[in-house]
Amino acid sequence: MLRKYLILLSTLALSLSTSFAQKQYKVVCVAFYNFENLFDTYDMPGKNDVEFTPDGANHYTEEIYLEKIDHLATVVSKIGMDVTPDGAAIIGVCEIENRKVLEDFVRHPKIADRNEQIVHFESQDFRGIDNALLYQEKYFKVHSSDTLLMISRISGTDTSYSRHILVVEGTMDGDTVAITVNHWPSRRGGEQATRHLRNRAAQQNRDVVDRNNARGIKTIVMGDLNDDPVNESVSKILRAGPSTKKMRSGEMYNPYYDFYKRGMGTTAYRDAWSLFDQIILSSNFVRKTDGFRFHRAEVFNEPWLTQKLGTYKGYPYRTYSFGSYIGGYSDHFPVYVFLIKEIH
Repeated sequence: MLRKYLILLSTLALSLSTSFAQKQYKVVCVAFYNFENLFDTYDMPGKNDVEFTPDGANHYTEEIYLEKIDHLATVVSKIGMDVTPDGAAIIGVCEIENRKVLEDFVRHPKIADRNEQIVHFESQDFRGIDNALLYQEKYFKVHSSDTLLMISRISGTDTSYSRHILVVEGTMDGDTVAITVNHWPSRRGGEQATRHLRNRAAQQNRDVVDRNNARGIKTIVMGDLNDDPVNESVSKILRAGPSTKKMRSGEMYNPYYDFYKRGMGTTAYRDAWSLFDQIILSSNFVRKTDGFRFHRAEVFNEPWLTQKLGTYKGYPYRTYSFGSYIGGYSDHFPVYVFLIKEIH
């Protein structure tokens, strides 16, 4: 157990040395992955999920469902394994239908030995998809969890809601850490016409961060934001930027800003890449601090996760293409960061 948890960084990519001796660090991998429509095969009353049933438009059978879970488990089983033998200790996910699909997922043989725990609430999203957090208890202990309603449309007295923002607070080896898991309203109808919805979601996250800053609590904002790091919602309202040295009070650090500027993305549409999937950290993760601090960010974009043929060649290898099952993984790449804590 100790060998798995305490990692001598001279044997890994995180090596940091002094003139006298090498330091040892605890390492935690934190990830986010859009599961792209992980539905069960049943038509649930009150949910717009008919297309993901055997008789629906996608002819979504139990065989496809189980293969979808196997593919997602394959991906999750490999994230962060180049650095820590336990892989992703915490992973936020979106586009899941209910708790049942998560229970089926965490029981898959490729990840079952991690004993992943689940935090999930049903949202009021019209498609019936939710956000959730999976975690390994040896790394993270949950103290509380809740959701924030996220409005998707207001028309007179009629209000519609999108995926709730999941807020989870717990401890990570003595550090109190809050995590928000997000799937902000899409750009359907136009980026400008829907911008105010994502700006509102960003403000809800910003309010959580401000409250936590006042309490001395570290915060991680993660999710499919449907905006890039340079968009107003992220850069101005959430106040997340690329600098770790010139951060002003209350600002957040977004390691994916530089990824975006280098032309990298996590999802593609009409031959253009977007980096909607991000993990953003409060300043107390990057300034000199006791406890866990940010070390490195990655996009998990292995070649086998990329579509090789067809209209979406070069894109993330998706599950369906124009209504036909093609056996991929997701239309998004996962993202992940390493947090490290020196062992004194």
